[in-house]
Amino acid sequence: MIKVGIIGAAGYTASELIRVLLYHPDVELDLVQSESQHGKAITEVHRDLIGTTDLVFESSFKKVADMDVIFLCKGHGESEKILEAYPDLLAKKIIDLSHDYRLSGDHDFIYGLPEINKAAIKAADHCANPGCFATAIQLGLLPAFFRKVVGGPVNISGITGSTGAGQSLSATSHFSWRSNNASVYKPLVHQHLQEINETLQSLDHTYNSRLLFVPYRGAFTRGIITTSHFETALSGSELHEIYVDYYSNHPFALVTNSNPDLKMVVNSNKGVIFPQVIDGVAVVVSVIDNLVKGASGQAVQNMNLMFHLEESQGLNLKHSAF
Repeated sequence: MIKVGIIGAAGYTASELIRVLLYHPDVELDLVQSESQHGKAITEVHRDLIGTTDLVFESSFKKVADMDVIFLCKGHGESEKILEAYPDLLAKKIIDLSHDYRLSGDHDFIYGLPEINKAAIKAADHCANPGCFATAIQLGLLPAFFRKVVGGPVNISGITGSTGAGQSLSATSHFSWRSNNASVYKPLVHQHLQEINETLQSLDHTYNSRLLFVPYRGAFTRGIITTSHFETALSGSELHEIYVDYYSNHPFALVTNSNPDLKMVVNSNKGVIFPQVIDGVAVVVSVIDNLVKGASGQAVQNMNLMFHLEESQGLNLKHSAF
């Protein structure tokens, strides 16, 4: 059994991670750490887990020495501080769900998008989980950039549920503002563009145009829909074939012939991709659950690869169809 610890276990992504790990057949969840919830039963905070576990939040890092893998679920900027303060943690396998190590730099974290880095993840000790929008957008673009069939700028729009903003309350996350409402935020400057650009440049060094991304806040809790469009010389059937071929060895990237919707993927680790060509323009829709494939499910997928388990182990989750 793989002994697992979670540092920063009180938020949305940690809650989803705990839910998945408790049902994983090869995992023993031994440590759920949170300074803010120290001493409380997990089920007092993550109430959907009632009857599932009797684990209690711990504040210290003492039990980390006994863990085989550590998931870092603290806020952005916190993982780097933790590893600087506790360098012995680097001797363990680590999967970081913050943005601290997603970009290339002076570290050994592998970018944890299995649909491009599967072999490297299998050999990694430290893995940086991608962002949720970054995951959805890249699933929609990887095959096209791999085959170098993208012409001109890529225009991207995407809408995300309120859980993408995290558990802490803000002016744009509480119900009375979000319900029956929508808004644009961070147009053209969203932080996930950096990791997306780095990945796509690695696939096509000759691409010298821009990714123009406009994100939206949606009046729902879970899920992401992105639409990317760019000029291409391919026919619709040729583009579809490229996507099917690229994802043939990736169990959670599913190419469809029909327009997808969120409820096809919510509560699951699936990413559903719909490529088509309209009047010389490729239009690619991709949908994921931001908390599963966009965060915790993908983190477990990376853990499976790092421990040479079946990639889908513990991740055959039922989506919410209605």
